[in-house]
Amino acid sequence: MNTSLKLKLGSVFFLLFFSALVLYPSLTDDIPEWWQQYMAPAGLKLGLDLQGGIHVVLRVDIDKAVENSLDFAATDFKTILAQKNISAVRIDSGDPKIVLFTLPNIGVLQTVEQVLKDSFPNLDAQVQAEEGTFPRVLLQLSRDEVNFIEKNAVIQSLEIIRNRIDQFGVAEPLVLRQGEDQIIVQLPGVRDPDRAMALIGQTAQLEFKLVADAPGINPAQLIAEVVQAGLWQEGDSRRQLNQAVQHRLPRGTEIYFERVVDNLTRQESRVPILLESPILMTGDMVRNAQVRIGGTFNEPYVSLDLTGHGGQVFANITENNVGRRLAIILDENVRSAPVIRERILGGSAQISGNFTHEEATDLAIVLRVGALPAPVDVIQNLTVGASLGQDSINRGLFSGLLGAVLVISFMIIYYRLSGIIANVALAMNILLVFVGLALFGATLTLPGIAGIILSVGMAVDANILIFERMREEFGLGKSPRAGVDSGFNKAYWSIVDAQVTTLITALVLFLFGTGPIKGFAITLSLGIIFNLFAVLFVSRLIYDTLFSFKRLKAIRFFSLIGPTNFNFMGVRKIAFAVSGIMVFIGTIACVQIVRGHANLGVDFTGGSMLQYKAEQPFALEEVRSALTDGGFAGVDLQQVTNEDRLIVKMKVAMETIGDESDQITAILLNQLPDTGFSLESKSEIGASISADLRNKAILSIALSMLGVVLYLALRFDMRFGLAATVATFHDVLVAVGICWLFNKEITLLIVTALLTLAGYSLNDTVVVFDRIRENMRKNEELSLHQIINNSVNQILARSVITTLTLMFTVAALFFFGGIAIHDFSFVLLVGLIVGMYSSIFIASPLLTLKWSKHA
Repeated sequence: MNTSLKLKLGSVFFLLFFSALVLYPSLTDDIPEWWQQYMAPAGLKLGLDLQGGIHVVLRVDIDKAVENSLDFAATDFKTILAQKNISAVRIDSGDPKIVLFTLPNIGVLQTVEQVLKDSFPNLDAQVQAEEGTFPRVLLQLSRDEVNFIEKNAVIQSLEIIRNRIDQFGVAEPLVLRQGEDQIIVQLPGVRDPDRAMALIGQTAQLEFKLVADAPGINPAQLIAEVVQAGLWQEGDSRRQLNQAVQHRLPRGTEIYFERVVDNLTRQESRVPILLESPILMTGDMVRNAQVRIGGTFNEPYVSLDLTGHGGQVFANITENNVGRRLAIILDENVRSAPVIRERILGGSAQISGNFTHEEATDLAIVLRVGALPAPVDVIQNLTVGASLGQDSINRGLFSGLLGAVLVISFMIIYYRLSGIIANVALAMNILLVFVGLALFGATLTLPGIAGIILSVGMAVDANILIFERMREEFGLGKSPRAGVDSGFNKAYWSIVDAQVTTLITALVLFLFGTGPIKGFAITLSLGIIFNLFAVLFVSRLIYDTLFSFKRLKAIRFFSLIGPTNFNFMGVRKIAFAVSGIMVFIGTIACVQIVRGHANLGVDFTGGSMLQYKAEQPFALEEVRSALTDGGFAGVDLQQVTNEDRLIVKMKVAMETIGDESDQITAILLNQLPDTGFSLESKSEIGASISADLRNKAILSIALSMLGVVLYLALRFDMRFGLAATVATFHDVLVAVGICWLFNKEITLLIVTALLTLAGYSLNDTVVVFDRIRENMRKNEELSLHQIINNSVNQILARSVITTLTLMFTVAALFFFGGIAIHDFSFVLLVGLIVGMYSSIFIASPLLTLKWSKHA
């Protein structure tokens, strides 16, 4: 064995040792601290669809942040004038960006203007004084102040949410900004998603106001009257309610709602209460918040430690209002309204209100960390229960192992010793993909598994390409070593071209894709890169080592398909006709999808998809009847056969996420208690997110195809690039048409399957084109028709065997992978057949349309 071979073997063994070090943390939590610091921090991470958790996209209401800042400034302005004995009355300006005050007389204008100049440089003020009217002051934020708020509202919200989650105690959370006004939050392994969502989305604007002394005013009766008059209804905003009753309320008061919880039943209700409008104190004056136990019933409450200034303000409030009730308001809901018994010194206060310990803990967290500068709307919520994640892992492992065993067995039976070598390279490829995911901190998801499937298929295909080349060389009478050398050399560029074209697609999908598409692109990119190493380096190294030890004296292969001499070009018109019909159907399907008339999933329509697990078998009609009675008629229901699972879909375009999922869960639990439904996962997507996902999917596909055309134009000829692209679009359109005919739901996972299909189709087509180009150089006297026929016949066995090995894996996913990946594997099964057909009957004949003068 020469020195070069020893160095190569040593590098491979070192790589295996390094891989074991990187993946070791994935197998155990008992690892030393230095290991976590210098190696992959947490080993291989599983995505939310495999381990459970929540993925939330929040949109910061920047306009509301501007309004809030203006409101606070207006309140301070009014307070300062009151201290100077100037009564300023705030009236509705009709524009949320402008605050309007009326002043008592012209004599106070100079003082007012001085206050604005000294204390409110961030406001643009306009003072109006006309004969016969009260002077007016119009306030709005300056342009610079608005720009500052718009720039920092999302950043500030992100930091506050991150701090809340850190105190909540979630392992390895992900909180990052997306776009101009969105925040992505991923919390893997969360056991109580509802509690986490409440903690994340709570604005936590804390205010203290006095309960109004207004004898003869009955807020509940006023609300009933405006509801009866059609001026307000439950669900409308509190501001709308106060506008409807303002002429019947004392000046400077407004209606709020107090949260009241029954001690025995824990039933929550909202009771209207009349408060004075001035804000006496805000959450900015809270220094710390902790949970305490006390009171008559030893219940949890939140103890507040105030800042120095806050303590003085609170002491003054309590001293001047002994005997009155002080309302403590969180996000416009009165949490408690205790009576002030005496002046309270010491800079502390408390919030009580029949809290559970978890409610009090979460309230303390948000008050400790601080309020969000603006409300956040949930525009996407994906929740996967831990049990469903474990079920996905079990099914994925079983189906993946079954597919792997079938592929490994076939390769050994068909290619014998060379099949074992191919399996070693395949195992090396998969191992390095997992190592890459761990090193880059990426997560393994169900779409990521799809990327691994495609990269495995390409790894098998690369080895088959080499072996079939070897078979040809052995047929010419070459020795084993010479046949191996020629097989690797002649297959080299075919393998590189096929891998690079797919890598271009994967990189574009990574840069412009989102969600599942990005996860697919990461594993596919890693798989392609490591595949080149495993096939071209490791496989060759094993052969060289065996030759070095003189252990390889003969190489034999089984033959499934012998030499063929079929006239493929002779049936091209029939193939074009059949493809034309299927492409026409696919085009109609695409038009229907764009118009929204196809069976689109909630990924693209917006809405909710809920998945429940039942403890007992159930009848779908009973579920439909219960939901119809509960006000959810017309929702899509699907019963998963033999799994006692129910899928509920509501495809409704909505900007923000509502509470429909909670209502449906309550209906199922109350109306069908014996069935034992439990929510396993939910996917709630707002209209803006669904549109963004759809647009990015289309952009990713278009750009990836453009990249492929340019690469093939440089490596081959522009005509080859265009032909490969047309053939790939043909395969995608045919697959879309078949999905449409079978009424398959178009989801992001289906888009991922179509991208997988596109990658496989490109790989297969490039291999055929490489052989055509090679034969064109060797047989210049032959017509293009003859060259294409010869080339396709030469690679026919390779195409059939590659498709067969891939179908082993995909069929295992289809039959045993579970409902989550069933439609995905169906599209792949269809796509494999279509892809092999197009590379033989469509892609190559397309070249003759470009070069008809040579045919």
